[in-house]
Amino acid sequence: MNRRTFLTWAATGVASAAVAPSSAWPGVSRRVPDDPYGCLVDLTRCVGCRKCEQACNTVNNLPAPSVPFDDMLVFDSQRRPTPQSFTVVNRYHTGKVDDRNRLVPTYVKVQCMHCQDPACVSACIVGALTKRDNGAVHYDESKCIGCRYCMIACPFQIPQYEYNDPITPRVRKCTFCFERISQPGGVPGCAAICPVEAITFGKRNVLLALAAQRIEAEPARYIPHIYGASEVGGTSWLYISGEPFEKLGFLTLPHRPIPQTTESIQHGIFAYFWAPLTLYGLLGAIMYGTHRRQKQEQQTSEDKGDGP
Repeated sequence: MNRRTFLTWAATGVASAAVAPSSAWPGVSRRVPDDPYGCLVDLTRCVGCRKCEQACNTVNNLPAPSVPFDDMLVFDSQRRPTPQSFTVVNRYHTGKVDDRNRLVPTYVKVQCMHCQDPACVSACIVGALTKRDNGAVHYDESKCIGCRYCMIACPFQIPQYEYNDPITPRVRKCTFCFERISQPGGVPGCAAICPVEAITFGKRNVLLALAAQRIEAEPARYIPHIYGASEVGGTSWLYISGEPFEKLGFLTLPHRPIPQTTESIQHGIFAYFWAPLTLYGLLGAIMYGTHRRQKQEQQTSEDKGDGP
């Protein structure tokens, strides 16, 4: 290959690569559901009975826990969801006391928040995670390749991986009782079993209005903040509380959906680096081909030299 041929080949490759990002990376194509379901958790009502944990365990056919659901010693330490427990309840003491000067705990249910524009869905390179119209972030284990990008992307640090399963490990998280809420009148197991109605299931827009109504009606009972209304673009799970959320283990997050930031960076990187990466690939191929041809010519020359 002479210099002119090389330059022509390289220029053609770079030119074609330069236009590739416009088709390979079309931008954010996900559609946020117009009227999804959600759950409103009223932390002023939760009594820490752990019935929601038990119902979740039953509905999802999860293994029996090592600590029974009626054992309240689990509140001595903070817990996170695991592959065997999609939701957990934690206890917090913020200094609040009752009329007898006794500490009043606040109990917080933790599970996947089912974001409106989920970072995990954006991060999944094989489409194993999808945001459904009913509000659930649904996981298809048949598509999952175990890259665990979803675990890194989640701002709430929720997805968990079955490290103890060497054959068919899965990413595990709250399913929002997808099959149940897909049926008419279906309600998530945790919301159905709650004895004090701390969890209300319904259309997200209705729940937002209900939360605002409760806060307005009892300003001394609630802080003026609906957690999940706008955090990371909004979530299907919403919370109202009598205590500041930062004292209850909730993260302070931006209002901008995570994918709007990460995808713009990701697409920008690919847009500007695709061409040089392609060029380097072409150079590598040319160098390999040239080196191989030189070796063949050298071998041929040596063979002739050894001849009679």
